[in-house]
Amino acid sequence: MADNIPAGSTTEGAITVGHPADARVSAAPSYDVADFPVPHGREEEWRFTPLERLRGLHDGTAKANGGLRVDVTAPEGVTVETVDRTDARVGKAGKPADRVVAQAFSSFEKASVVSIPKDLVLTEPVRIAVHGEGGTAYGHQIIEIGAFAEAVVVIDHTGDATLAANVEYLIGDGAKLTVVSVQDWDDSAVHVAQHTALVGRDARFKSVIVTFGGDLVRLHPRVIYGAPGGDAELFGLYFTDEGQHQEHRLFIDHDTPHCRSNVTYKGALQGKDAHAIWIGDVLIRAAAEGTDTYELNRNLILTDGARVDSVPNLEIETGEIAGAGHASATGRFDDEQLFYLMSRGIPTIEARRLVVRGFFGELVQQIGLPDLEERLMAKIDAELEASV
Repeated sequence: MADNIPAGSTTEGAITVGHPADARVSAAPSYDVADFPVPHGREEEWRFTPLERLRGLHDGTAKANGGLRVDVTAPEGVTVETVDRTDARVGKAGKPADRVVAQAFSSFEKASVVSIPKDLVLTEPVRIAVHGEGGTAYGHQIIEIGAFAEAVVVIDHTGDATLAANVEYLIGDGAKLTVVSVQDWDDSAVHVAQHTALVGRDARFKSVIVTFGGDLVRLHPRVIYGAPGGDAELFGLYFTDEGQHQEHRLFIDHDTPHCRSNVTYKGALQGKDAHAIWIGDVLIRAAAEGTDTYELNRNLILTDGARVDSVPNLEIETGEIAGAGHASATGRFDDEQLFYLMSRGIPTIEARRLVVRGFFGELVQQIGLPDLEERLMAKIDAELEASV
């Protein structure tokens, strides 16, 4: 397989041939929660997740008894609807991949649908504010963008909730969709969700996932290509604090020729029992000739007591690809960087802030919305100040 890895790339983690990524899970994707066994924590896809902190989302005991407020602010030309599960768009992007999100699919009552018609180029973002008001809730959100349209969508999660949800992105041919999902929950929240993108012919999809808050956050971004020429970029930023569990499990299914994917996730951790998990699964199926893919995960440990599990997996069933690679690394502050800054009179706290800002800077810039970028950098500064 080495001949398929571009020169200079790092190939840490697993590279296998002919063993589909879905074979590592306990059940095939399904809309029906009954098709998934109740997890016990020994399964590959659940071994990092503290099941007792899911509050019954995984075993059917969590009943919908909470409040979840969803407010959508959209530019002119965008349609916002509330539909039931009989709508043809519900479930169109793909099936739930684990029991919790299948439970969410089986349990939601109404789905929110945001539609951007074909050829419409938005100059202002669509903003979706999801605010938890306590208790358990099940949600379903659909973003549909027509052919050759362009849009930026911001989904902002705040408040307190035990939430299981599915988010679907239906991306038309030649369309360009950027989605920024911010998890800025209260410290007590639990959030488990699957984000599934169905990318059309020559379409471009960019996902930016930012995770700060919550007691436990487990997100499962998935990309499926509906036709050749699709391009997906997945960026992620997470700051895991004392006692928090933040888990990002990506799966990119290259089953279509001449598509591209690029993944970059970065995390910083501080405090006792801060635990971050990043799983990056990329499957290049036999039919996906001409695929070009790369995934990267970097983690910065700020204090003792924090733990990271980073597992990139690249599985290839054809040698006729343009390129494939992956890399993962975890480390502490660069002592040379700190020494350089401190030797020029910069206090230790300020030096730490500058290093972390530099670490996250390129990802924050991917958002492209100055007000949100400033808010997130201020949040990073606040996290650092709290650790002093």
